[in-house]
Amino acid sequence: MKVKSLKTRGSSEVRTGLIMLSPFLILFFVFTILPILSSVVLSFTTYDMISAPKFNGISNYIKMFSSDDMFPNVLRNTLVLAIITGPIGYILSFVLAWMINELNRTARTILSFLFYAPALSSNVYFIWQVLFSGDSYGYVNSALLSLGIVSEPIQWFKDANYVMVIIIVVQLWMSMGISFLSNISGLQNVNPEMYEAGCIDGIRNRWAELWYITLPSMKPILLFGAVMQIQSSFSIGAVVTALAGFPSVNYSVDTLVTLIQDVGTSRYEMGYAAALSVFLFAMMAVSRVIIGKVVDAVGR
Repeated sequence: MKVKSLKTRGSSEVRTGLIMLSPFLILFFVFTILPILSSVVLSFTTYDMISAPKFNGISNYIKMFSSDDMFPNVLRNTLVLAIITGPIGYILSFVLAWMINELNRTARTILSFLFYAPALSSNVYFIWQVLFSGDSYGYVNSALLSLGIVSEPIQWFKDANYVMVIIIVVQLWMSMGISFLSNISGLQNVNPEMYEAGCIDGIRNRWAELWYITLPSMKPILLFGAVMQIQSSFSIGAVVTALAGFPSVNYSVDTLVTLIQDVGTSRYEMGYAAALSVFLFAMMAVSRVIIGKVVDAVGR
């Protein structure tokens, strides 16, 4: 009877948990899983949002790799931005969080807010537009002209030699968001007794302490930050459009996201846009697996 009552209570707790989770699960399915499945299905069709979708097999994927002249360029730009801003932004957010965590509570709170502020502002690009304005009133141009370094203003966002570097800098500045806060939270929740135990076991410097205690204790947080950084670095699009316009000069900083927006909202080729989004999702998923293995190996 006692075993039966325990089983009954356990099943009741499971049902209660499912009921409590059901609003989130429903919303997650409707707004996340369903759009992903819909994109996969639409990627095998020709769909213009007016007539019914028509199945065309893998024609969209063949077009992507064989006849779309913009695809190789935007793919290269996407990978360059992801490879540079992803790892650098991730490491930078952790290093800054690690350094700030050593400060007192007041300084830590103020600096955390300052680093997270770009993620809170709706006009986050305005300061960069002013800094790199193409006329003599732009702060960078004004300084260069005053110092005699240049004789005429530089069109920063219209010159392919500069625009990629500026986009990378802006994206790194913006990456101090969720990853940074999660790292601060993770560092705050490492058990202090583990450092005492590590000292007894022979750990004598901060680097060994970081590798063998701090990082292994933060693996879930590190993985969460890595996933958010992957999503951020592969989905760069708004910053490109806001600063460099669409299309950018010589398509020098256009990405898969801007191409998807153009194909879907300007050309109304929703089937092809879905195929591009599925390809982008696949790249992010592969990166997630690789990063997961790297994070899992930390501290071993």
